[in-house]
Amino acid sequence: MLDSDKDADNSGGQTARDERKKLREAQRAEQESVAAPTTDADSQAAIAIVEPATIQAGITEEGQKLDAVPVFVTPGVTNIENNTIINNVTNNTVNNTVINNNITNVVVQQQIDNRTILNVDNQIIIRNDDRPRLRRDSEESYYEELSRGRVRETIVRPNGSRLVTVYDRYGDIIQRSRIDRDGEEYLMVYAPEPEADRPPRIRDIGYELPPMRLRIPVRDYIIDTSSEPDRDYYDFLAEPPVEQVERVYSIDEVKYSARLRDKVRRIDLDTITFATGSAEVPLAQAKTLRKVANAISEVLKKDQGETFLIEGHTDAVGKDQPNLVLSDQRAESVAELLTDVYGIPPENLVTQGYGERFLKVKTQVAEQQNRRVTIRRVTPLVRPVAQK
Repeated sequence: MLDSDKDADNSGGQTARDERKKLREAQRAEQESVAAPTTDADSQAAIAIVEPATIQAGITEEGQKLDAVPVFVTPGVTNIENNTIINNVTNNTVNNTVINNNITNVVVQQQIDNRTILNVDNQIIIRNDDRPRLRRDSEESYYEELSRGRVRETIVRPNGSRLVTVYDRYGDIIQRSRIDRDGEEYLMVYAPEPEADRPPRIRDIGYELPPMRLRIPVRDYIIDTSSEPDRDYYDFLAEPPVEQVERVYSIDEVKYSARLRDKVRRIDLDTITFATGSAEVPLAQAKTLRKVANAISEVLKKDQGETFLIEGHTDAVGKDQPNLVLSDQRAESVAELLTDVYGIPPENLVTQGYGERFLKVKTQVAEQQNRRVTIRRVTPLVRPVAQK
């Protein structure tokens, strides 16, 4: 049920299951003495308030306009003590990153359009660049170089609004805000730049956390749209994380960590059943997204800075790498559909493909339930909730 458990099972099997069971039992008394969050603010009780001036600095800092679209570097070898780049990953080159006395091997395997396939410790992951999707139908976009190797992108929309994103040198989002034509700012993402001793974000930092013990009914944690078509999706999406959030995480940290994503509830869009090898959403099935899209719209009416993660998945038929790309394309297809058909702003949606890594039905044969897309509201993980 939990993606973090599936991840652990994939790597450790029964031994990993037994170890997690012991850890959960050890946590039981401590966790039961702590109330589950009832609001997003409750879930972030341990997070320090960020001063508005600090957040505004990313928007107001004077930058040097760039003549060309920047090309971000792929995370390579980083000196943890002073956070300086020693070397970068290039195609077909293996670099070693020393983290807590462990070695992380990173290989760039392939570049496919706006997607980069990486092999990290023999686990393939995909890094997608969503800038083309965000720039669709824009009037103009431009980049500015900021201090500390950061880059600021501004996308100007026909309605006069601006989408402003600050990236670090790797293309990870540090800050994203939408500024409407009247100058009102809606903060979507604010992930403070990492301290010198924080591992690179390409790592699954969720492994630093104990296994999650779900303390709410499964029905209140996962919705299958096919079995619960009359469910109030708005109330479900508005619910807070199921456990405390230790700090504000970056979008990429959430994408790469099943343990972090498990903190928030999910809707499995199992009414969208992709054909084998296809990322196209049939028109008849696109209509089944209406209730979920309406719920997302209602959430955005209360707070235009909300962020939703669209996850793509495949079954286990075929090779890992093509499945990973296909799953990422499926997530992007649903995001584009939500924007084009239902009017959800593209910047409120982020996408990530996981291939066959998190099978819903554990089987190696063709299984329609595994060819699916999932939606999670990840706002409490990627933004201080006191700032909107």
